[in-house]
Amino acid sequence: MHVVERASRARLVGRVIVATDDQRIADAVRNHGGETRLTSPSAASGTDRVAEAAAPLDAEFIVNVQGDEPLIEPSTIDAAIESLMEDPELQMSTTSEPIVSVEDVFNPTVVKVVTDSRGFALYFSRSPVPYIRPVEGLTLEASLRREPSLLSNYRKHSGLYSYRGSFLQRFTSMEPSPLERLEALEQLRALENGIRIRVVPVAHRSIGVDTEQDYERVKRMIEENES
Repeated sequence: MHVVERASRARLVGRVIVATDDQRIADAVRNHGGETRLTSPSAASGTDRVAEAAAPLDAEFIVNVQGDEPLIEPSTIDAAIESLMEDPELQMSTTSEPIVSVEDVFNPTVVKVVTDSRGFALYFSRSPVPYIRPVEGLTLEASLRREPSLLSNYRKHSGLYSYRGSFLQRFTSMEPSPLERLEALEQLRALENGIRIRVVPVAHRSIGVDTEQDYERVKRMIEENES
């Protein structure tokens, strides 16, 4: 429910719905007063699941905040929505955050993003992108540890996407793309089909819960903030 609570606090969010194919999750959300929609277990990605839940809604904008982002900042959600509001031609947006540890550069659960000069995504990857030529005689990891300032060249993709409602259904009607299948990143489907994704830089750093270590770390942080 931490994700639901934080999404509800975003200025530009009018309704929060948890899309899930697990009855246990749906029951837990309802028991805490939240709204849910049960979706098909065959959904190819989180975006496909959100599209199914959003199909009957008449919403101009739809935001997909992944359920493993309990520390997502409400202002980060607003930033993604605002980029769509400011550009009527834009169909999809997301956000990126600073990477401040060498471990995150090489962690495949931390998705890296590179953009062009106008802030549109060039590529998303679980690998270290961009690849920085190492200091002679050193590995890339050793070079980053020797020159920590090099970390400023990396940006983490936040665990959310914002779409125009009219575009979302069209996007999920596309077949999963080759790069999407290789990296297990649905946003690559958009890029491979020539769709621009605006990437809004934000300062707040969220922590996705992808491993048991992530869970314990985030649990401690939440408990410390609540004490």
